Order: sequence, then C-alpha cells, then structure tokens
Amino acid sequence: MRADDSDGGRDGRFGYEPEYGEPVEEESSLVRMYAVTGGRIVPSAKLAMEAMVSTSTPARLGLSYIREYRLISDLCRRIRSVAEISALLGVPLGVTRVLVSDMESEGLVRIHRPKVDAAGPGPDLLERVLSGLDQI
Repeated sequence: MRADDSDGGRDGRFGYEPEYGEPVEEESSLVRMYAVTGGRIVPSAKLAMEAMVSTSTPARLGLSYIREYRLISDLCRRIRSVAEISALLGVPLGVTRVLVSDMESEGLVRIHRPKVDAAGPGPDLLERVLSGLDQI
C-alpha cells in the first residue's frame, strides 16, 4: 500500500522525528486506521497475535509508503509479536493484523508463525509468550 502525497508524517513516538518536511500528526485516529485498511479488520491470511514479525528490508522505508508501514518496519528491526506491534503503535489488534499481513504480501516483513498442533500451543510457546510479556 503506497501513500499519496498528502500522507501525514511521524508523530515523535518511539523516537521518530519528522523528516523531509513531513507534517507532524497530533494523534492517529481510529477512523484513519480503518481508512488505511479499507475497513478490513480480518487479514488476508490467518495471523495469530503471538506470531513474530521481522522487517525484510535492509533500509528504512521511504515516503512512498504509508506512515504505518514505515513505523512497523522500523519497529520490526527487532523481532516483535503482532500483539506487541499493536500495543506499541496504539492501534487495534485487528488493524495491526491487516497491516502486517499486507506488508508480508508486499515482501516488506517476514512473519514467523509458531508451530501449533491440534491440541493447542505447547508449554514452551506459552513460556516464551509470558517471557515476552514480562519484557514489555
């Protein structure tokens, strides 16, 4: 998903500063979030909140990408769960799932899905999730 020329800038959260003359947005509204996803709250591929995401691009994304893609790409230079991305961006989990799924289809991120059998997640996965939550 590419941004048009009127796309907003970075808001200073997570150490991001406006660059290249981007206007600073005060708050990202839910209306904007759902507009960015085209009203979708279900990703194109099943995506668990504990799935781990890493960026697949060596450089920062340019202004041709929407602000949320740039933020997610920068956050995922360190592997993060979908739930963690959602919390750090302050957007609903459904919106984050759609954005991450769309970014995967464009080759911008890699999704590392946990292996879960029919009986559900094993104790090792649950321990990693709990460990990850303790670090937030």
